[in-house]
Amino acid sequence: MNRRFLNQNGCPVHEVLSNFRIVVFFFLVCRLGTLTAIATGTPVEVAPVTARHGMVVAAHPQAAAAGLAVLRNGGNAIDAAVATSLAVGVAEPYGSGLGGKLMLLYYEAKSGRTFVVDAMDACGSAFQVADYRKRPEDSRSYGYSSVCVPGLGAGLWAAHQKWGLKKWADDIAPAIALAREGFEVLPKTRDFFAEQERKLRRGDAEIARLYLPGGRLPEVGTRLANPDLARTLEMLAKHGRDGFYRGEIAAKIVAAARQGGGIVSLTDFAHYEARIVEPLRVDFRGYQLASAPPPAQGPALFLTIMKVLEEDRFGGGPLRTAENLDRIGRVWRLAQPLVSAAVGDDESSHFRVARLLAPDSISELRRKSGEPTAAPRKAAWLDEPFSESLMAATTHFAVVDAQGNVVCATQSQSLHFGAGVVPPGTGVVMNDSMSNFGYTDSKHPNFIAPGRRPRSTISPTIVLRGGKPVLAIGIPGAARIPTAMVQGLLDRLALDRPLAEAIGDTRVHYAAAGSRQESEAFEAERSLPAATVEALKAKGWRVNLPEEAGRGRHFGGLNAIELNADGTLTGYADPRRTNVAVGW
Repeated sequence: MNRRFLNQNGCPVHEVLSNFRIVVFFFLVCRLGTLTAIATGTPVEVAPVTARHGMVVAAHPQAAAAGLAVLRNGGNAIDAAVATSLAVGVAEPYGSGLGGKLMLLYYEAKSGRTFVVDAMDACGSAFQVADYRKRPEDSRSYGYSSVCVPGLGAGLWAAHQKWGLKKWADDIAPAIALAREGFEVLPKTRDFFAEQERKLRRGDAEIARLYLPGGRLPEVGTRLANPDLARTLEMLAKHGRDGFYRGEIAAKIVAAARQGGGIVSLTDFAHYEARIVEPLRVDFRGYQLASAPPPAQGPALFLTIMKVLEEDRFGGGPLRTAENLDRIGRVWRLAQPLVSAAVGDDESSHFRVARLLAPDSISELRRKSGEPTAAPRKAAWLDEPFSESLMAATTHFAVVDAQGNVVCATQSQSLHFGAGVVPPGTGVVMNDSMSNFGYTDSKHPNFIAPGRRPRSTISPTIVLRGGKPVLAIGIPGAARIPTAMVQGLLDRLALDRPLAEAIGDTRVHYAAAGSRQESEAFEAERSLPAATVEALKAKGWRVNLPEEAGRGRHFGGLNAIELNADGTLTGYADPRRTNVAVGW
């Protein structure tokens, strides 16, 4: 047996992971951490997991187990993050992976500093605006013409080289084993496959072969292996970032892209580098919030909204009254177009966001949000609105180790199953991040350009108090990411509500107008009380209740870890998705 696949206890990693079944897994959870289900009276019950030495919260049980095993075997939070990230990419092929992007926050306990690894996808250097505009609009979101240079692998490599303790290959071994042996198809896994069945059948033979076994949707409880992806991960393990960005794997991806009308090149892959940058920071009621800077736009929005609401008392009661929800919506409708106009992948974006968050700007927004003109409005027809896609594919995970190092990371391939293509021989589902650029206003900071990274709503956030981390939190869900972050953080930080209740309560969202005849919409899970719905309608909101509480198609799952004063860690895994929390 190749000893690369043995853990530090001498046990074959692929045997450990292949023996995981959901029932056994949750038995392990109970042994590793204290699983305490609480009856909160909220529509979605969130069961906190408390442990002392380490915690992983991630989007699939086998991925969380991979990260926890690395922690138990002497790895730090970065080592566990590499294992978790790549294993999630195997077990959630519709959500993220080596073919997509990553934004990772890291709090380094020994220095007290918080860093950001920006590994967002990048437009190919051969891009020509005039030529691309002649293509069908659909080509921006499907097929090789929608593919950007993926950043996730380079981001993990950069983080590991700077902060990791274990060998790079050891951190990747669990994902290799999972790809070879197969991940377990959970009920919600199959739901996401079913929702994208048309894309899986659309024409790419490789993605259909991998994810429609026998020409059918995979059955719950079965395992899906991806030997090609296992070999790609082996190349990454053996050669570092160059195992993906140079050599055989890069050549296969670029060759498939050229044949399919794509614009990425071998030079683009070879020259791609993740950026290690400073986070976007905001003070809020004695806390310091560190989040992703541009080209992430989600943090600029939810942090602006929170700063405007910082002095509000919210009626002294629950957050989700009609009055409070209308108040938040009035702030949202002012902040959203300002953020949309400010954020992109250019140097001036950081200045524009800082100016938006400056005290005089916040005071002016606070004043305007109380005026009658801040009521729900009809379509503004902004050139670069936030994406309202229901199908944005993203995942969020968090890791804390025994030394107090914290990783809070969100990764994505833009839409579910990305571009719907897998380059032959790689097993890698490619992103469709070209769909996230603007194509009309050349002066806009998110306008398409060679080498530019499209913006995204992803919002991984670490909350600190007195310079020490107390919470790591994030969520998938496209435009619903920043509005979910507002709810969770206001509930926890402003109203001092237990985080399990904040995560489990009715999820809401404010949606941009869909036509010139429509006003902006208020969206919520169907657990929102009827009286609240009628009160919001009376205030001018068009109310949509698209799904039952907890279903998780429209509203993503908030994953979080709290660092408690007594030194323990509490993980929260939102059951709206296939999330789990494990600790020891």
